[in-house]
Amino acid sequence: MEANGNDSKKLRVEERMDCPPSRVIHIRKLPNEVSETEVIALGLPFGKVTNILTLKGKNQAFLELGTEEAAMTMVNYYTAVTPHVRNVPVFIQYSNHKELKTDNAGNQRAQAVLQAVSAVQAGGTPSTGTTASESALTPAPSPVLRIIIDNMFYPVTLDVLQQIFSKFGTVMKIITFTKNNQFQALLQFNDPVNAQQAKLALDGQNIYNACCTLRIDFSKLVNLNVKYNNDKSRDYTRPELPAGDGQPAMDPSVAVAFNKDSSSLLGALSPLSAAAAAAAAAGRVALSGHSGTSGVLLVSNLNEEVSTHCQPHSVMRVYGDAQRVKILYNKKDSALIQMADGNQAQLAMSHLNGQKMYGKIIRVTLSKHQTVQLPREGLDDQGLTKDFTNSPLHRFKKPGSKNFQNIFPPSATLHLSNIPQDITEDDLRALFSNSGGTVKAFKFFQDRKMALLQMSTVEEAIQALIDLHNYNMGDNHHLRVSFSKSTI
Repeated sequence: MEANGNDSKKLRVEERMDCPPSRVIHIRKLPNEVSETEVIALGLPFGKVTNILTLKGKNQAFLELGTEEAAMTMVNYYTAVTPHVRNVPVFIQYSNHKELKTDNAGNQRAQAVLQAVSAVQAGGTPSTGTTASESALTPAPSPVLRIIIDNMFYPVTLDVLQQIFSKFGTVMKIITFTKNNQFQALLQFNDPVNAQQAKLALDGQNIYNACCTLRIDFSKLVNLNVKYNNDKSRDYTRPELPAGDGQPAMDPSVAVAFNKDSSSLLGALSPLSAAAAAAAAAGRVALSGHSGTSGVLLVSNLNEEVSTHCQPHSVMRVYGDAQRVKILYNKKDSALIQMADGNQAQLAMSHLNGQKMYGKIIRVTLSKHQTVQLPREGLDDQGLTKDFTNSPLHRFKKPGSKNFQNIFPPSATLHLSNIPQDITEDDLRALFSNSGGTVKAFKFFQDRKMALLQMSTVEEAIQALIDLHNYNMGDNHHLRVSFSKSTI
Protein backbone atom coordinates (compact mmCIF):
# COMPACT_ATOMS: atom_id res chain seq x y z
CA MET A 1 0.00 0.00 0.00
CA GLU A 2 1.49 3.36 -0.95
CA ALA A 3 1.51 6.24 1.55
CA ASN A 4 0.11 9.40 0.01
CA GLY A 5 -0.23 11.85 2.89
CA ASN A 6 -3.95 11.30 3.56
CA ASP A 7 -3.01 9.05 6.44
CA SER A 8 -5.53 9.47 9.29
CA LYS A 9 -5.33 13.26 9.34
CA LYS A 10 -8.01 13.60 11.95
CA LEU A 11 -6.44 11.21 14.46
CA ARG A 12 -6.11 12.87 17.82
CA VAL A 13 -3.03 12.23 19.93
CA GLU A 14 -4.97 10.03 22.37
CA GLU A 15 -5.93 7.75 19.48
CA ARG A 16 -2.40 7.11 18.28
CA MET A 17 -2.58 3.52 19.54
CA ASP A 18 -5.86 2.79 17.70
CA CYS A 19 -4.10 1.81 14.47
CA PRO A 20 -2.58 -1.65 14.83
CA PRO A 21 1.22 -1.59 15.25
CA SER A 22 3.11 -1.05 12.01
CA ARG A 23 6.75 -0.42 11.24
CA VAL A 24 5.61 2.74 9.40
CA ILE A 25 5.25 5.74 11.72
CA HIS A 26 3.12 8.79 10.83
CA ILE A 27 4.59 12.09 12.13
CA ARG A 28 2.42 15.22 12.12
CA LYS A 29 2.67 18.95 12.93
CA LEU A 30 6.32 19.20 11.88
CA PRO A 31 7.75 22.74 11.63
CA ASN A 32 7.88 24.23 8.12
CA GLU A 33 11.64 24.16 7.60
CA VAL A 34 12.23 20.66 8.97
CA SER A 35 14.96 18.64 7.26
CA GLU A 36 15.01 14.94 6.44
CA THR A 37 17.86 14.48 8.90
CA GLU A 38 15.76 15.83 11.78
CA VAL A 39 12.88 13.48 10.92
CA ILE A 40 15.23 10.49 10.66
CA ALA A 41 16.77 11.53 14.01
CA LEU A 42 13.43 10.88 15.75
CA GLY A 43 13.65 7.20 14.85
CA LEU A 44 17.39 6.53 15.12
CA PRO A 45 17.56 5.84 18.88
CA PHE A 46 15.10 2.97 18.44
CA GLY A 47 16.60 1.02 15.54
CA LYS A 48 17.39 1.07 11.83
CA VAL A 49 15.41 3.58 9.73
CA THR A 50 14.71 1.96 6.35
CA ASN A 51 12.68 4.60 4.48
CA ILE A 52 11.34 8.14 4.75
CA LEU A 53 8.70 10.19 2.96
CA THR A 54 8.30 13.88 3.82
CA LEU A 55 5.18 15.82 2.84
CA LYS A 56 6.54 19.37 3.17
CA GLY A 57 3.32 21.18 2.28
CA LYS A 58 1.35 19.21 4.87
CA ASN A 59 3.97 19.37 7.66
CA GLN A 60 3.91 15.59 7.84
CA ALA A 61 6.28 12.70 7.29
CA PHE A 62 6.29 8.91 7.26
CA LEU A 63 9.20 7.00 8.74
CA GLU A 64 9.68 3.29 8.13
CA LEU A 65 11.69 1.36 10.72
CA GLY A 66 13.42 -1.95 10.17
CA THR A 67 11.14 -3.92 12.50
CA GLU A 68 7.69 -3.60 14.01
CA GLU A 69 9.28 -4.04 17.44
CA ALA A 70 11.46 -0.93 16.92
CA ALA A 71 8.38 1.05 15.82
CA MET A 72 6.46 -0.10 18.92
CA THR A 73 9.34 0.98 21.18
CA MET A 74 9.38 4.37 19.45
CA VAL A 75 5.61 4.96 19.75
CA ASN A 76 5.52 3.76 23.38
CA TYR A 77 8.42 6.02 24.30
CA TYR A 78 7.03 9.11 22.59
CA THR A 79 3.62 8.51 24.20
CA ALA A 80 5.32 9.22 27.53
CA VAL A 81 7.80 11.87 26.33
CA THR A 82 6.49 14.33 23.73
CA PRO A 83 9.07 14.62 20.92
CA HIS A 84 10.13 18.12 19.88
CA VAL A 85 11.66 19.22 16.58
CA ARG A 86 13.09 22.76 16.63
CA ASN A 87 11.30 23.32 19.95
CA VAL A 88 7.92 22.45 18.36
CA PRO A 89 5.97 19.46 19.78
CA VAL A 90 5.22 16.89 17.08
CA PHE A 91 2.69 14.04 17.10
CA ILE A 92 3.57 10.44 16.41
CA GLN A 93 1.31 7.45 15.73
CA TYR A 94 1.27 4.21 13.78
CA SER A 95 0.40 4.57 10.10
CA ASN A 96 -2.18 2.27 8.51
CA HIS A 97 0.46 1.53 5.86
CA LYS A 98 2.56 -1.57 6.44
CA GLU A 99 5.47 -0.36 4.29
CA LEU A 100 6.57 2.75 2.42
CA LYS A 101 6.90 2.70 -1.34
CA THR A 102 8.69 5.85 -2.42
CA ASP A 103 9.66 7.14 -5.84
CA ASN A 104 13.42 7.63 -5.63
CA ALA A 105 13.49 10.18 -8.45
CA GLY A 106 11.14 12.50 -6.57
CA ASN A 107 12.71 11.85 -3.19
CA GLN A 108 16.42 12.07 -4.01
CA ARG A 109 17.71 14.16 -1.13
CA ALA A 110 15.79 12.18 1.48
CA GLN A 111 17.06 8.90 0.05
CA ALA A 112 20.67 10.16 -0.06
CA VAL A 113 20.51 11.31 3.56
CA LEU A 114 18.92 8.00 4.57
CA GLN A 115 21.59 6.05 2.71
CA ALA A 116 24.38 7.95 4.47
CA VAL A 117 22.84 7.49 7.90
CA SER A 118 21.97 3.82 7.29
CA ALA A 119 25.48 2.95 6.14
CA VAL A 120 26.96 4.56 9.22
CA GLN A 121 24.39 2.96 11.51
CA ALA A 122 25.37 -0.45 10.19
CA GLY A 123 28.90 0.29 11.32
CA GLY A 124 30.45 0.93 7.91
CA THR A 125 30.95 4.00 5.79
CA PRO A 126 28.63 5.06 2.98
CA SER A 127 28.98 2.78 -0.01
CA THR A 128 30.85 3.99 -3.04
CA GLY A 129 28.86 1.67 -5.31
CA THR A 130 26.19 3.07 -7.61
CA THR A 131 22.69 2.97 -6.18
CA ALA A 132 19.40 4.43 -7.34
CA SER A 133 19.78 7.40 -5.03
CA GLU A 134 23.47 7.96 -5.71
CA SER A 135 23.23 7.78 -9.49
CA ALA A 136 20.99 10.87 -9.34
CA LEU A 137 23.74 12.84 -7.56
CA THR A 138 26.50 14.74 -9.32
CA PRO A 139 29.98 13.32 -8.71
CA ALA A 140 31.70 14.77 -5.65
CA PRO A 141 34.35 17.25 -6.81
CA SER A 142 36.69 16.94 -3.80
CA PRO A 143 37.24 14.99 -0.56
CA VAL A 144 37.78 18.36 1.20
CA LEU A 145 34.87 20.29 2.71
CA ARG A 146 34.88 23.96 3.68
CA ILE A 147 32.80 24.43 6.84
CA ILE A 148 31.52 27.75 8.21
CA ILE A 149 29.78 27.91 11.61
CA ASP A 150 26.97 30.48 11.78
CA ASN A 151 25.27 31.67 14.95
CA MET A 152 28.13 30.42 17.11
CA PHE A 153 26.94 30.91 20.69
CA TYR A 154 29.14 28.09 22.02
CA PRO A 155 32.72 27.25 21.08
CA VAL A 156 33.02 24.58 18.39
CA THR A 157 36.32 22.75 18.57
CA LEU A 158 38.28 20.68 16.12
CA ASP A 159 37.36 17.60 18.21
CA VAL A 160 33.64 18.34 17.96
CA LEU A 161 33.91 18.54 14.17
CA GLN A 162 35.83 15.26 14.04
CA GLN A 163 33.19 13.58 16.20
CA ILE A 164 30.34 14.72 13.95
CA PHE A 165 31.92 14.19 10.53
CA SER A 166 33.60 10.84 11.29
CA LYS A 167 30.13 9.26 11.16
CA PHE A 168 30.31 9.57 7.36
CA GLY A 169 33.73 8.09 6.78
CA THR A 170 37.38 8.40 7.80
CA VAL A 171 38.34 11.99 8.62
CA MET A 172 42.00 12.33 7.67
CA LYS A 173 42.83 16.00 8.32
CA ILE A 174 41.23 19.14 9.80
CA ILE A 175 42.45 22.75 9.76
CA THR A 176 40.47 25.40 11.69
CA PHE A 177 40.84 29.18 11.37
CA THR A 178 38.97 32.47 11.75
CA LYS A 179 38.16 34.49 8.61
CA ASN A 180 35.91 37.58 8.42
CA ASN A 181 35.21 37.11 12.15
CA GLN A 182 33.77 33.64 11.48
CA PHE A 183 35.02 30.27 12.68
CA GLN A 184 35.80 28.13 9.63
CA ALA A 185 37.35 24.74 8.97
CA LEU A 186 38.71 22.65 6.14
CA LEU A 187 38.07 18.93 6.64
CA GLN A 188 39.44 16.16 4.43
CA PHE A 189 37.83 12.72 4.07
CA ASN A 190 39.62 9.75 2.56
CA ASP A 191 37.00 9.59 -0.23
CA PRO A 192 35.00 12.31 -2.08
CA VAL A 193 31.81 10.21 -1.77
CA ASN A 194 32.04 10.41 2.05
CA ALA A 195 32.44 14.19 1.77
CA GLN A 196 29.36 14.35 -0.44
CA GLN A 197 27.26 12.26 1.98
CA ALA A 198 28.35 14.43 4.92
CA LYS A 199 27.52 17.63 3.02
CA LEU A 200 24.06 16.32 2.07
CA ALA A 201 23.21 15.22 5.60
CA LEU A 202 24.75 18.02 7.65
CA ASP A 203 24.55 21.25 5.62
CA GLY A 204 22.18 23.63 7.41
CA GLN A 205 21.99 21.54 10.59
CA ASN A 206 22.59 22.87 14.11
CA ILE A 207 25.32 21.31 16.26
CA TYR A 208 23.56 22.46 19.44
CA ASN A 209 19.94 23.51 19.99
CA ALA A 210 19.08 26.54 17.85
CA CYS A 211 22.70 27.61 17.27
CA CYS A 212 26.07 26.72 15.73
CA THR A 213 24.66 26.11 12.25
CA LEU A 214 26.85 24.20 9.77
CA ARG A 215 27.28 25.76 6.31
CA ILE A 216 29.14 23.29 4.10
CA ASP A 217 30.63 23.57 0.59
CA PHE A 218 33.24 21.63 -1.36
CA SER A 219 36.69 23.20 -1.20
CA LYS A 220 38.71 23.88 -4.34
CA LEU A 221 41.57 22.07 -2.58
CA VAL A 222 41.85 18.32 -3.01
CA ASN A 223 44.50 17.76 -0.33
CA LEU A 224 45.34 19.52 2.95
CA ASN A 225 48.92 20.07 4.11
CA VAL A 226 48.95 19.91 7.92
CA LYS A 227 52.23 20.83 9.67
CA TYR A 228 51.19 20.61 13.34
CA ASN A 229 48.90 18.51 15.51
CA ASN A 230 47.32 20.88 18.01
CA ASP A 231 44.02 22.57 18.87
CA LYS A 232 43.84 24.34 15.49
CA SER A 233 44.95 21.64 13.04
CA ARG A 234 45.35 17.90 13.00
CA ASP A 235 46.49 15.15 10.66
CA TYR A 236 45.01 11.90 11.99
CA THR A 237 47.24 9.87 9.68
CA ARG A 238 50.42 11.34 11.25
CA PRO A 239 50.08 11.43 15.07
CA GLU A 240 53.85 12.01 15.39
CA LEU A 241 53.67 15.62 14.03
CA PRO A 242 54.95 18.35 16.42
CA ALA A 243 52.53 20.65 18.25
CA GLY A 244 54.21 23.89 17.10
CA ASP A 245 53.33 27.46 18.16
CA GLY A 246 53.49 26.53 21.83
CA GLN A 247 50.25 24.56 21.50
CA PRO A 248 49.88 21.52 23.77
CA ALA A 249 51.00 18.37 21.96
CA MET A 250 48.48 15.61 21.49
CA ASP A 251 49.16 12.37 23.34
CA PRO A 252 49.36 9.45 20.82
CA SER A 253 46.77 7.52 22.87
CA VAL A 254 44.41 10.47 22.48
CA ALA A 255 45.01 10.41 18.72
CA VAL A 256 43.92 6.79 18.64
CA ALA A 257 40.88 7.55 20.78
CA PHE A 258 39.78 10.26 18.36
CA ASN A 259 39.53 7.72 15.57
CA LYS A 260 37.29 5.46 17.66
CA ASP A 261 33.54 5.84 17.59
CA SER A 262 31.92 8.25 19.99
CA SER A 263 28.16 8.45 20.33
CA SER A 264 26.38 11.00 18.15
CA LEU A 265 22.82 11.20 17.02
CA LEU A 266 23.54 10.55 13.34
CA GLY A 267 25.60 7.52 14.30
CA ALA A 268 23.32 6.06 16.98
CA LEU A 269 25.54 3.01 16.90
CA SER A 270 24.47 1.73 20.29
CA PRO A 271 20.94 1.68 21.70
CA LEU A 272 20.45 4.89 23.64
CA SER A 273 18.80 4.87 27.02
CA ALA A 274 15.38 6.46 27.33
CA ALA A 275 16.84 9.64 28.78
CA ALA A 276 19.39 9.99 25.99
CA ALA A 277 16.69 9.22 23.43
CA ALA A 278 14.71 12.16 24.80
CA ALA A 279 17.77 14.35 24.45
CA ALA A 280 18.18 13.13 20.89
CA ALA A 281 14.54 13.79 20.13
CA ALA A 282 14.92 17.33 21.38
CA GLY A 283 16.63 18.22 18.13
CA ARG A 284 20.37 18.27 18.60
CA VAL A 285 21.46 16.70 15.34
CA ALA A 286 25.06 16.00 16.05
CA LEU A 287 25.70 15.47 19.74
CA SER A 288 23.46 13.22 21.77
CA GLY A 289 23.90 11.64 25.14
CA HIS A 290 25.25 8.36 26.29
CA SER A 291 25.83 7.08 29.77
CA GLY A 292 29.56 7.81 29.62
CA THR A 293 28.94 11.56 29.45
CA SER A 294 29.92 13.77 32.37
CA GLY A 295 27.03 14.53 34.70
CA VAL A 296 28.18 18.13 35.26
CA LEU A 297 26.44 21.03 33.49
CA LEU A 298 27.54 24.63 33.04
CA VAL A 299 24.55 26.98 33.29
CA SER A 300 25.23 30.58 32.27
CA ASN A 301 23.39 33.90 31.87
CA LEU A 302 21.48 33.43 35.13
CA ASN A 303 19.78 36.43 36.73
CA GLU A 304 22.21 37.47 39.50
CA GLU A 305 19.56 39.50 41.33
CA VAL A 306 17.65 36.34 42.20
CA SER A 307 19.00 33.75 44.67
CA THR A 308 21.19 31.99 42.14
CA HIS A 309 21.54 28.62 43.92
CA CYS A 310 17.78 28.08 43.89
CA GLN A 311 17.20 29.01 40.24
CA PRO A 312 19.07 26.25 38.43
CA HIS A 313 18.82 23.66 41.19
CA SER A 314 15.02 23.81 41.47
CA VAL A 315 14.32 23.59 37.75
CA MET A 316 17.03 20.94 37.11
CA ARG A 317 15.30 18.69 39.65
CA VAL A 318 12.49 18.19 37.13
CA TYR A 319 14.91 16.26 34.90
CA GLY A 320 17.12 14.51 37.43
CA ASP A 321 18.67 14.68 40.87
CA ALA A 322 20.81 17.82 41.10
CA GLN A 323 23.41 16.89 43.73
CA ARG A 324 25.76 19.85 43.94
CA VAL A 325 25.64 23.48 42.76
CA LYS A 326 28.64 25.79 42.59
CA ILE A 327 28.30 29.47 41.64
CA LEU A 328 31.46 30.56 39.78
CA TYR A 329 33.58 32.97 41.86
CA ASN A 330 34.48 35.35 39.02
CA LYS A 331 31.23 34.94 37.09
CA LYS A 332 28.26 35.05 39.42
CA ASP A 333 25.75 34.58 36.58
CA SER A 334 27.12 31.08 35.92
CA ALA A 335 26.94 27.86 37.90
CA LEU A 336 28.22 24.29 37.70
CA ILE A 337 25.55 21.70 38.51
CA GLN A 338 26.33 18.05 39.16
CA MET A 339 23.50 15.69 38.18
CA ALA A 340 23.31 12.04 39.30
CA ASP A 341 24.56 10.80 35.91
CA GLY A 342 25.25 11.77 32.30
CA ASN A 343 21.78 10.86 31.04
CA GLN A 344 20.10 13.21 33.53
CA ALA A 345 22.54 15.95 32.50
CA GLN A 346 21.70 15.40 28.80
CA LEU A 347 17.98 15.45 29.57
CA ALA A 348 18.23 18.71 31.54
CA MET A 349 20.39 20.32 28.85
CA SER A 350 18.08 19.35 25.98
CA HIS A 351 14.98 20.68 27.75
CA LEU A 352 16.35 23.81 29.45
CA ASN A 353 18.97 25.29 27.11
CA GLY A 354 17.51 28.48 25.61
CA GLN A 355 14.64 28.76 28.11
CA LYS A 356 13.86 32.10 29.74
CA MET A 357 14.28 32.32 33.53
CA TYR A 358 13.69 35.51 35.48
CA GLY A 359 13.90 37.58 32.28
CA LYS A 360 17.13 36.06 30.95
CA ILE A 361 17.65 33.31 28.35
CA ILE A 362 19.83 30.70 30.04
CA ARG A 363 22.48 28.59 28.32
CA VAL A 364 23.06 25.02 29.43
CA THR A 365 26.06 23.04 28.17
CA LEU A 366 27.99 19.96 29.28
CA SER A 367 30.97 20.89 31.44
CA LYS A 368 34.45 19.44 31.04
CA HIS A 369 34.46 18.85 34.81
CA GLN A 370 33.63 15.34 35.97
CA THR A 371 32.46 16.42 39.46
CA VAL A 372 31.72 19.57 41.43
CA GLN A 373 34.32 19.66 44.21
CA LEU A 374 33.24 20.63 47.71
CA PRO A 375 35.46 23.26 49.40
CA ARG A 376 38.22 21.87 51.61
CA GLU A 377 37.32 21.62 55.30
CA GLY A 378 37.84 24.90 57.08
CA LEU A 379 37.95 26.85 53.81
CA ASP A 380 35.31 29.58 53.44
CA ASP A 381 34.09 29.72 49.82
CA GLN A 382 31.49 32.41 50.70
CA GLY A 383 28.64 29.92 50.36
CA LEU A 384 29.23 29.49 46.61
CA THR A 385 29.02 25.67 46.78
CA LYS A 386 25.94 23.81 48.07
CA ASP A 387 25.64 20.04 48.51
CA PHE A 388 22.14 18.60 47.95
CA THR A 389 23.24 14.94 47.83
CA ASN A 390 21.14 13.92 50.84
CA SER A 391 18.19 16.17 50.05
CA PRO A 392 14.80 14.49 50.65
CA LEU A 393 13.47 16.34 47.59
CA HIS A 394 15.12 14.20 44.90
CA ARG A 395 12.47 12.91 42.47
CA PHE A 396 14.44 10.06 40.90
CA LYS A 397 16.20 8.30 43.77
CA LYS A 398 14.14 5.12 43.51
CA PRO A 399 14.98 2.93 40.50
CA GLY A 400 11.95 2.68 38.21
CA SER A 401 10.25 5.65 39.91
CA LYS A 402 7.08 6.69 38.09
CA ASN A 403 8.57 10.20 37.98
CA PHE A 404 10.71 9.00 35.05
CA GLN A 405 7.49 8.65 33.03
CA ASN A 406 6.44 12.23 33.77
CA ILE A 407 9.37 14.14 32.29
CA PHE A 408 8.16 16.81 29.89
CA PRO A 409 9.68 19.96 28.36
CA PRO A 410 8.95 23.27 30.09
CA SER A 411 5.37 24.30 29.32
CA ALA A 412 2.88 26.91 30.53
CA THR A 413 0.74 24.16 32.09
CA LEU A 414 1.86 22.78 35.47
CA HIS A 415 0.84 19.53 37.14
CA LEU A 416 0.22 19.90 40.89
CA SER A 417 0.03 16.96 43.29
CA ASN A 418 -0.08 16.23 47.04
CA ILE A 419 -2.74 18.95 47.49
CA PRO A 420 -4.37 18.90 50.98
CA GLN A 421 -8.14 18.24 51.02
CA ASP A 422 -9.05 21.65 52.51
CA ILE A 423 -7.23 23.68 49.81
CA THR A 424 -9.53 25.34 47.28
CA GLU A 425 -9.05 26.46 43.68
CA ASP A 426 -8.96 30.09 44.90
CA ASP A 427 -6.16 29.24 47.36
CA LEU A 428 -4.03 27.76 44.60
CA ARG A 429 -4.79 30.54 42.11
CA ALA A 430 -3.74 33.11 44.73
CA LEU A 431 -0.57 31.19 45.61
CA PHE A 432 0.58 30.95 41.97
CA SER A 433 -0.42 34.54 41.14
CA ASN A 434 1.86 35.68 43.97
CA SER A 435 4.84 34.07 42.24
CA GLY A 436 4.70 36.92 39.75
CA GLY A 437 2.53 35.58 36.95
CA THR A 438 -1.06 35.30 35.74
CA VAL A 439 -3.08 32.10 36.20
CA LYS A 440 -4.99 31.57 32.94
CA ALA A 441 -6.82 28.32 33.73
CA PHE A 442 -7.24 25.73 36.48
CA LYS A 443 -8.71 22.26 36.71
CA PHE A 444 -8.88 19.84 39.66
CA PHE A 445 -8.58 16.10 39.05
CA GLN A 446 -11.50 14.03 40.37
CA ASP A 447 -9.88 13.19 43.72
CA ARG A 448 -8.81 16.86 44.23
CA LYS A 449 -5.33 15.70 45.32
CA MET A 450 -4.00 16.73 41.90
CA ALA A 451 -4.70 19.60 39.51
CA LEU A 452 -3.58 21.27 36.29
CA LEU A 453 -2.79 24.98 36.42
CA GLN A 454 -1.93 27.09 33.37
CA MET A 455 0.21 30.22 33.58
CA SER A 456 0.20 32.80 30.77
CA THR A 457 3.77 32.01 29.59
CA VAL A 458 6.35 29.24 29.88
CA GLU A 459 8.68 31.67 31.69
CA GLU A 460 6.01 32.32 34.35
CA ALA A 461 5.49 28.57 34.75
CA ILE A 462 9.25 28.00 35.22
CA GLN A 463 9.35 30.75 37.84
CA ALA A 464 6.31 29.30 39.65
CA LEU A 465 7.85 25.83 39.68
CA ILE A 466 11.11 27.19 41.14
CA ASP A 467 9.24 29.13 43.82
CA LEU A 468 6.54 26.62 44.74
CA HIS A 469 7.74 23.04 44.23
CA ASN A 470 7.90 21.52 47.73
CA TYR A 471 5.96 24.49 49.17
CA ASN A 472 4.58 23.61 52.64
CA MET A 473 0.79 23.80 52.44
CA GLY A 474 0.41 23.07 56.17
CA ASP A 475 0.39 19.82 58.19
CA ASN A 476 3.62 18.81 56.41
CA HIS A 477 1.83 18.60 53.03
CA HIS A 478 4.52 19.61 50.54
CA LEU A 479 3.15 20.64 47.14
CA ARG A 480 4.68 18.80 44.17
CA VAL A 481 4.95 20.81 40.93
CA SER A 482 6.09 19.57 37.52
CA PHE A 483 5.55 20.47 33.85
CA SER A 484 2.59 18.86 32.07
CA LYS A 485 2.12 17.79 28.47
CA SER A 486 -1.63 18.50 28.81
CA THR A 487 -3.48 21.74 28.19
CA ILE A 488 -6.63 22.87 29.95
